[in-house]
Amino acid sequence: MSYHPNSVLRRARVARGLLVAAFTLLGGAFFRAQVLQNEEFVLRSESNRLREVPLPGARGIIYDRHGAIIAENLPGYSVSILSPTTDSLRSALKSLSRVIDIDSAQQALAIRRFRAAPTRPAVIFNDASFQVVSVLEERRAEFPGLIIQSSPKRYYPDGPAVSALVGYTGEISEKQLAMPRFKEYKAGQQVGREGLEVQYEAQLRAREGSRFVEVDARNRVVRDNGVRPEVQPEAPPPLRTNIDLDLQRYAHEYFGDSLRGAVVALEPQTGGVLAIYSAPSYDINRFIGGVSSSYYRELQEHKYKPLFNRALSGRYPPASTWKLATAVMGMELGLVTMDTHMEQPCTGGYYYGRVFKCWDKRGHGDISLAQAIAKSCDVYFYQLGLKIGLTKLLAGGVRLGFGDSTGIDMPGEKTSIWPASRAYFDRRYGPRGWNPSVVLSLSIGQANNSQTPLNMARFYTALATDGSAATPQVVARTPERKKLFDLSPDQLKSVQLALADVVSRGTAAGAQIQGLTIAGKTGTAQVPPEKDYAWFVGYAPADKPKIVLAIIIEEGEHGSTAAKVATKLMERYLKAKLTMTAVTND
Repeated sequence: MSYHPNSVLRRARVARGLLVAAFTLLGGAFFRAQVLQNEEFVLRSESNRLREVPLPGARGIIYDRHGAIIAENLPGYSVSILSPTTDSLRSALKSLSRVIDIDSAQQALAIRRFRAAPTRPAVIFNDASFQVVSVLEERRAEFPGLIIQSSPKRYYPDGPAVSALVGYTGEISEKQLAMPRFKEYKAGQQVGREGLEVQYEAQLRAREGSRFVEVDARNRVVRDNGVRPEVQPEAPPPLRTNIDLDLQRYAHEYFGDSLRGAVVALEPQTGGVLAIYSAPSYDINRFIGGVSSSYYRELQEHKYKPLFNRALSGRYPPASTWKLATAVMGMELGLVTMDTHMEQPCTGGYYYGRVFKCWDKRGHGDISLAQAIAKSCDVYFYQLGLKIGLTKLLAGGVRLGFGDSTGIDMPGEKTSIWPASRAYFDRRYGPRGWNPSVVLSLSIGQANNSQTPLNMARFYTALATDGSAATPQVVARTPERKKLFDLSPDQLKSVQLALADVVSRGTAAGAQIQGLTIAGKTGTAQVPPEKDYAWFVGYAPADKPKIVLAIIIEEGEHGSTAAKVATKLMERYLKAKLTMTAVTND
């Protein structure tokens, strides 16, 4: 069959056009795939053969005011495993459990980590022992998806001494991962828990690095070096605090295993926190890498609750340490001076509907306000409280900050309890369910008055300086001072002299330190059915205060007990400070 030449030419042109179009389309597709979308397809290819392995960074080191280490990092090991599916991970964990001890809880946790981040190796141990690592290295060929690498481990050289202060770190929880502020975190990473570790998480957190390993179709590691350049982790700058670690250690040493209570020490001018200690304490190093259930249960079931931070969250009747607040209010209102005597001398009790006893059954006789502070006479302050009146006493307590928290840069602080007005009593007891004689108990630091050691320390910084108190700060920043009361310089000086008399010849006379003048106030808080709690809040040196210290000893029975410990702590701090100054000058 023959075709007309024109028909052949026409068909040739159509065929040529089809071929050109086909090659143009193919060329465009090749250009797009190999040039325009090159990075995407290379990434897909690499994602099939490469797996990212995170390189944990070291958290920021925490220092005290002299450069001593509060929290640091030691070399540790992490063990993780690459797996394509949950079922294969279960199978791998089952095989591993025949070689090393991996209980059901650890296996379940590893699976949860994998589900939260399936593209990352599932962490089995955040803090593996050298023995576990040695066993796994010997049998590594049996577990081709296994990844063993060095990982910084948080360490606190003075663990139990700083437990109430620094907190600890732990693995981020699933609940936290869902929070917006943790959007940059991944499953298995460490975050701060409690104390400074959580308060300054943003500053202490390291930037995670990464390396890559090459895997086959079954996710078995076939090459783990030189696959792709590593991204090194970035460590944050250190966190420098106002803490005096030597004083912190000394508080722990003094409380030992026999005493329970709390210590708070502040710099009066700046509010800098020199020490925060709570007893009984616990070893925070045992929380790193995951606390054992037996140890955690032991702490939870402990009779004296070592996990409870008494310095920040413990609220106690301030007892006679609060009498200085009553005295300040009376002086501000012009009701008394340090030389003022009350209408009724102290005979061991005061009648107001019933007999309200003084702590000294023998009585203190006819004394002035200055003597009443030194001797801690309850009868004197009963009468002063009545002069002030309940309404003004309540309002004055609010102005002095006894119903507030201090605003310290630490989590977990409890707001102190102080009635803001008579309405507090109406709500709690009903309009006719309470007696106005409550003013007598409030005036001596009992009844509906519960203060934290931290809040009492803050109040005494105002007594030690100019009537204003700085916000307590663990990490140094510009001090924020608030005026608590307005006394003239002469009035304030008379208060300070009376506080010095407490230690020189009053209820804390047995706690004197030779060569050191100390001012402060004892307190004996009634906490039925337990034995009385012992308070002391004071400062030293009395003429140029450098430290304000509040201490409470549960079941210490008398404020003089607390005073003896407090003055020893003050002496330790001031002597160390003098020694350091001398060395610096040399």
